[in-house]
Amino acid sequence: MDEHGARPPGGDPADRERHVPVLLDRIVALFEPALADRDAVVVDATLGAGGHSAALLSQHSRLTLVGVDRDESALRLARTRLAPYADRTHLVHAVFDALPEVLDDLGYDAVQGVLFDLGVSSMQLDEDERGFSYARDAPLDMRMDPTTGPTAADVLNTYAPGELIRVLHDYGEERAARRIVEAVVRARRRAPLRTSAELVALLEDAIPAAARRTGGNPAKRTFQALRVEVNGELDAVQAAVPAAVRALAVGGRVVVMSYQSLEDRIVKRVLAEHSRSKAPPDMPVVRPEDEPELRLLTRGAEKADDDEIAANPRAASVRLRAAERVREAAA
Repeated sequence: MDEHGARPPGGDPADRERHVPVLLDRIVALFEPALADRDAVVVDATLGAGGHSAALLSQHSRLTLVGVDRDESALRLARTRLAPYADRTHLVHAVFDALPEVLDDLGYDAVQGVLFDLGVSSMQLDEDERGFSYARDAPLDMRMDPTTGPTAADVLNTYAPGELIRVLHDYGEERAARRIVEAVVRARRRAPLRTSAELVALLEDAIPAAARRTGGNPAKRTFQALRVEVNGELDAVQAAVPAAVRALAVGGRVVVMSYQSLEDRIVKRVLAEHSRSKAPPDMPVVRPEDEPELRLLTRGAEKADDDEIAANPRAASVRLRAAERVREAAA
């Protein structure tokens, strides 16, 4: 979640378990109309430490939660946190784009809510051995599921220069991508890049001084790009948000928190597409099947207010979008 690389509040496991989820009150309020006084199912597609889910389960005694996370350490932490509600929870080790398969396996045809809290979690940033943060030296891993797939070091040391430029440009919006990749190629000829400190030092030399003076830490964009590539994050968002929309029952709600513009653009496009009429502009009568499927619940992307940011710095970059299903999907 925190895109700044600094150690977030809560450095030990007990503090992480108690950390305040981003926009908690707003999330609870957005789901309230879909969950109050009825049997309901909500998917927390990015369960993390389970803070949002715990609040929803506490407030709604007839709610069943499906919690999904690719990180087994997050699932262990959430399982402890959600133990009082164990009879109303299903925790699943999966990437969130497996949402259709997860619901099919559990026998749910439709749900009343889906929550996404995208990006890297504060818990992952806080574990030095994961290599997500540019503020501390660690192996260049960056896998959200550390049991599978290539690491950030693998990407840096094996990708062709053109592919590396694409990753930094497309996923980090890094203007100095070519200069950085030239420096990476020179460095890896001598020895493979293995640690975040090595990469940060390389970036400080490669990025022009003028660029280093603006836009925050100069390593931010490269670390973001590598993390997105390693975890296939944008592909997962592209698949998962439409799947969440399809899974909603009428009256159900999808709520998405993004922390960088690439994710938010995808979410904005998907929700806008389903909230527009499919009828031609000059059609005098709109057929029911052409009516919008969704009603937007936020005006643009909502951001955290100053009080929330002061209490919870991780909220500084959040962008919140939400929508409600208002009719059945067309066959």
